[in-house]
Amino acid sequence: MTQSRRLRQTIETEIVDGRLAIGARLDETEMAERFGVSRTPIREALLQLAMTGLVEIKPRRGAIVSAPDPQLLIAMFETMAEIEASCGRLAARRLVPEDEASLKDALAACAVAAAAEDPERYYQENYLFHTVIYRACRNVFLSEQARQLHRRLAPFRRMQLRARNRLGQSLAEHEAIVAAIIAGDEAAASDRLRAHVIVQGDRFCDLVASLRSINTAA
Repeated sequence: MTQSRRLRQTIETEIVDGRLAIGARLDETEMAERFGVSRTPIREALLQLAMTGLVEIKPRRGAIVSAPDPQLLIAMFETMAEIEASCGRLAARRLVPEDEASLKDALAACAVAAAAEDPERYYQENYLFHTVIYRACRNVFLSEQARQLHRRLAPFRRMQLRARNRLGQSLAEHEAIVAAIIAGDEAAASDRLRAHVIVQGDRFCDLVASLRSINTAA
């Protein structure tokens, strides 16, 4: 993992946790001194965070902590759901033994993290689980698009996992997805992945509540 990516994850966590409040200015020089690095990886990390909407870079003001409009965020999740549905459908059609083994291993790792009730560990294992599906679809362009949007939505997917009982629900959804892919059921794999990713109903309310908690954090 690159230095800028490690810094991005640290800053992202502090924003999601509320340690960095909405409107807070992220001074490159101060942050470089704090983390004991040059300004270059700090600048790269802030540019990466700007792509997620957690940070906004303004002329003459530099970087400030921000939060995307909820409707834009929902549109992004809707797009992600359709991309993942396509990955699942193709994975069910093109699954090879190597990818099946990787999928089962990734599911087992998610189960361990869920049993430990560790959202951060589950978040990491969840990312690996989805990347296995992207690889298994055997479409290089589609899988790269999926990875890019997954990274952009990463901090908000992390927020979702902090909702009560979400780890158990997510794991059950993973199990159903894996069963459909291994069975070669393209329609079920597609539908289950779409439902797993899309934000609606109670999950929409939970996500909006998380965004509001960031906005009001001191």
